[in-house]
Amino acid sequence: MKQLLIATTNPGKAKEMSDFLKDFRISCRFLTDFPDAPSIEETGKTFEENAILKAKGYYAVCGIPTLADDGGLEIDALGGEPGVRSRRWIGREMTDWGIVDHILAKIKDVPRARRSARLRTVVAFFDGVECVTESESLSGYIVEERPKEVRPGYPFRSLLFIPRFGKLFKDLTNEEHDLANHRLKALKRLKPIIENKLSEIRQ
Repeated sequence: MKQLLIATTNPGKAKEMSDFLKDFRISCRFLTDFPDAPSIEETGKTFEENAILKAKGYYAVCGIPTLADDGGLEIDALGGEPGVRSRRWIGREMTDWGIVDHILAKIKDVPRARRSARLRTVVAFFDGVECVTESESLSGYIVEERPKEVRPGYPFRSLLFIPRFGKLFKDLTNEEHDLANHRLKALKRLKPIIENKLSEIRQ
């Protein structure tokens, strides 16, 4: 059976991506299957550069076609920050709640009309020869009140209000989530390319 490495350390994201690809006749592998694989340093200046670095880097280490992504939150009132440094903005040791509180503190005096923000992602697939990417974003605004809960691994979803649905990203129903999810939209466009590339590979 053909194999595909989903190169993310976020278990929620890994499940989301593997579930989306479950109709493929492939075996999804994860970084937990390669405990000796080193972390790929995200030295790129853009989401696309980092996604490509991870896809190519983990392919080099694990030797199978690799799907990776990079993304984060862009807040207009902060000049697009945290952007490409979203998880490293205030230190990798920072908790999800710490990230939420830091963002709210940074824009506490910014009125709602200027709290526009978006989640942006780039998904990259590397088959050992060619790297293909797709990007997508989800726009809304940062709420003013501290959320009552934060979904582990997804702190920004507890802050981004989606006007289209009249609720926070974290509170979307499964159906609404599928309609709004920017990563799945990018992956949907990439999906036929992945399928074609995997069909050409002998494993």
